[in-house]
Amino acid sequence: MSDLRARPKANFIQETDWQELYILTKHWKSDLLFYKDDLKFLHHLIDKYFIWITKKNNLKDVQKVGTSILADTKECQLLLEKIDKHLSHLANLIDEPFKNNAGQFRDEHQELEDEIALFTKAVRKNRKQLFTVTEHVLDDEQLAHLMER
Repeated sequence: MSDLRARPKANFIQETDWQELYILTKHWKSDLLFYKDDLKFLHHLIDKYFIWITKKNNLKDVQKVGTSILADTKECQLLLEKIDKHLSHLANLIDEPFKNNAGQFRDEHQELEDEIALFTKAVRKNRKQLFTVTEHVLDDEQLAHLMER
């Protein structure tokens, strides 16, 4: 997963100060809030045009990708909750750096980053799949005129 990490250098999490980790975590939260809105839009897109699909194979394809979008939405919400908790812990570490287990926290930070990287990869894959399925369905069902509204 190292290719998906946004950290500046290999040991960034283990070596940087708490403020930098806090800033990085706030960036993660911002990205996830964007994904949350994006997933909401994609789900709306599926809902709006699903009723016009008549062919069984197309219905199955759209349902499959819709299920993936719903799973991504749930995962996004869980990650946002984890990030909020993580930000709270970081704030405590900034205020009282010697009261907590710093090594364990940094390991948890790295695990959270890996979870976000996997989530991002899955969302991008599912989004691409949705666009591919949408393009196919619009052509196959001759629904392009609906997109002009």
